Amino acid sequence: MDFDHIVVGAGISGLGAAYFAARAGHPSLVLERSDRIGGCINSHRFTTCSDFWTEAGSHTGFNSYGTLLSILEDIGQMPRLTAKEEAPYQLWRGGQLAKITSALHPLEAAISLPRLFTTPKAGASVSEYYGRGLGRRNYRDLLSPAFQALICQPADDFPAELLFRRKPRRKDVLRKFTMPTGLSEIPAALARQTDIEVRTEQEVIAVARDGQGFRVRLGDDEELGCNYLTLAVSPEIVARLLPDDLPAAKAAVGTVGMAEIDTLLLAFRSADLDLPRLAGLISVDDAFYSAVSRDYLADPQYRGFAFHFRPGALDAGTQLTAACRALGADPIKVVEIAHVANRLPALRKGHQIVVDQLDADLAGGRLAVTGNWFYGVSLEDSLTRSRQEHARLFEAGAKTH
Repeated sequence: MDFDHIVVGAGISGLGAAYFAARAGHPSLVLERSDRIGGCINSHRFTTCSDFWTEAGSHTGFNSYGTLLSILEDIGQMPRLTAKEEAPYQLWRGGQLAKITSALHPLEAAISLPRLFTTPKAGASVSEYYGRGLGRRNYRDLLSPAFQALICQPADDFPAELLFRRKPRRKDVLRKFTMPTGLSEIPAALARQTDIEVRTEQEVIAVARDGQGFRVRLGDDEELGCNYLTLAVSPEIVARLLPDDLPAAKAAVGTVGMAEIDTLLLAFRSADLDLPRLAGLISVDDAFYSAVSRDYLADPQYRGFAFHFRPGALDAGTQLTAACRALGADPIKVVEIAHVANRLPALRKGHQIVVDQLDADLAGGRLAVTGNWFYGVSLEDSLTRSRQEHARLFEAGAKTH
């Protein structure tokens, strides 16, 4: 075979898969369709602002991210963890800024709260679980917009058990962290590891079995052989690439949708913004789900914001107008603008049935599937899946398929 292990996709899931494989003695080639690595980790640098950066995708690491932290320890990156300064979130509602507590109905919350501890999360949607546990008005006026802001898509039908998975915290680590030049340092550090090779602008168009291994066909018709294969891509691409002898898995994965997000990045000179420090905005009734600030890591000259817009709601010009209105800023004061297309899995109630079908078909084989659509959309959720899949692949000594 040309390679021992090939990974399709160089997001955190794919690079994590390559890391676990390499540590188990299986050198890995990572193939990435785009011209950059990191996937939803994207620390965008504004070229006219002395390389000032703002996160365009994932924004935060937490001390509950045990798998991520163990990797960072192993590759010597823990000293670079950088504290995120605390700042408040605000609501953006009716064209005005408001405190989060202004949308809370305390009496309803007090009456409903006991149900939060007796209502099972498993099998429930976000609206069912939190609407019952904190009250319908609280859900409508505060929780629904907050959850939409968190996952940048309508949240009502999202599986409640996948929104916040309880994870143990490491008290010896910063509660919330980033890296000095953004979270993109993490995939870059993984890509530099021994026995990991990354090739960008490599589109995989087909996968076929080759004995106990696989043949991977690229867009230029080049074919690469491997003993083990990991698909670390979005569900619709997994459904297309899965071998034809896994029809049930292909059909199940094909039902998982994706949410498109239009992200607008803005950089301002600090002196041009008359806006108190804030973590971000939760939009209740505007065209964007949320805005996330770079204020958690102060820069002496600039401030940056990432506005996550509903897909197709506004064109580029009106997005800028809407964002500046929310910030109380004059559009002519924007120093630099960037547009980024983001995608996140649109998980729905009953998602575990899809995962169970896929896992049943993959059992005992040399093919792994990972991504941010198994246990949730966070960095830790993605790496948890990658770790589990590669324990199955390499520790179980898969032989059959």
